[in-house]
Amino acid sequence: MGVGGTLEYISELIGSGGSHSYGKRKKKKQFQTVELKVRMDCDGCVLKVKNSLSSLKGVKSVEINKKQQKVTVSGYAEASKVLKKAKSTGKKAEIWPYVPYSLVAQPYIAQAYDKKAPPGYVRKVDPYVTTGTMTVYNNDPSYTSMFSDDNPNACSIM
Repeated sequence: MGVGGTLEYISELIGSGGSHSYGKRKKKKQFQTVELKVRMDCDGCVLKVKNSLSSLKGVKSVEINKKQQKVTVSGYAEASKVLKKAKSTGKKAEIWPYVPYSLVAQPYIAQAYDKKAPPGYVRKVDPYVTTGTMTVYNNDPSYTSMFSDDNPNACSIM
């Protein structure tokens, strides 16, 4: 081993914290926010879920909204591990299924509307939803603006 090889070896030792990982590089985990819907009835449930999720490696913060049954976990933990840890408390847990009302083109179709959703939220639906024999595409232009008086290029039949 020459001088260049020795320096490379020493820099690898210093850079990897002493472990020998010449060809293997660890992927740095992305900072992310995971939102869960967890069934919590009392302050004891809230404390149990918060302590459990806080103990997970990579978690930086845990915020709980008991009224909405919503848990927001921020950190470097994977969503699947966070969900698994939440379920290990014995509570019913799932990934947050709701989106704000304004992000859905048709919030009152059967697939999107949910009575149990918090105020201002509806269930997340696919980009296109089939309702019986008709297919509704969320990315269609708003046809109501085509016949609006505010639109100068609107149809003049009216």
